[in-house]
Amino acid sequence: MRLRSGGLLQMRQGIMTPVRVGGPMNPLLGDSVLSTVISKPNGSTGDYLTSSLGRWQTRGSNPDRSLIQAFKTIATMADRLGLVATIKDRANEIYKKVEDQKPLRGRNQDAILAACLYIACRQEDKPRTVKEICSVANGATKKEIGRAKEFIVKQLEIEMGQSIEMGTIHAGDFLRRFCSHLGMTNQAVKAAQEAVQKSEELDIRRSPMSIAAAVIYIITQLSDDKKLLRDIAPATGVAEGTIRNSYKDLYSYTSRIVPSWYATEDAIRHLPSP
Repeated sequence: MRLRSGGLLQMRQGIMTPVRVGGPMNPLLGDSVLSTVISKPNGSTGDYLTSSLGRWQTRGSNPDRSLIQAFKTIATMADRLGLVATIKDRANEIYKKVEDQKPLRGRNQDAILAACLYIACRQEDKPRTVKEICSVANGATKKEIGRAKEFIVKQLEIEMGQSIEMGTIHAGDFLRRFCSHLGMTNQAVKAAQEAVQKSEELDIRRSPMSIAAAVIYIITQLSDDKKLLRDIAPATGVAEGTIRNSYKDLYSYTSRIVPSWYATEDAIRHLPSP
């Protein structure tokens, strides 16, 4: 008799002895995952699946089957985004809590799972944009993921009786990935990182993603490899108009945030007018 959980029962002189095989169990799954597989008797004839034992095994559905599938989907999305195991585990925990508290039938499952991953990234201080999450969400839209996120946060707050800490987002959290999408040089990336850090000292009331995109625009305008707004927008997920407005807010501070080793004062003064 084989146990799917990773345990194996061997017959030794009439005594069933457990032997450990396979990986560890997922603590988020219940004991129901210890389902039994009945082997077909040697020399048996006929359609085994129509026998009483076969029908019993086929009907014996695993209550954790949907949970296992949800975890697999989260793992696939996380792998496609290159996320670490701690984020996957956190997303699994979030989904399990919400699923235990309120049945999710009738809701967009892909949006729910994507939202769990988005929240997990935030809580693990490795945020991803909704657009990035959307790119691996099996067709779920940004709007659907946004609604799912609000639903999940509300359910968790009801369960815990307190506000959910989502983690603070900084422009620097996105900067290196945005720069990589644009193929920027190491020197330009370093300058952009320093500029973003200095921008946090300013009272610029723009989203971190918008500031990161605007800083990239500034830095690339000071290099030989200039990037246009229409290039930066798809790489960052920030609309051209939003980048333009953020650039306008940062323009008067450019000499303060751009590293002196990267560009001269004269070069900064000749940046495009907002």
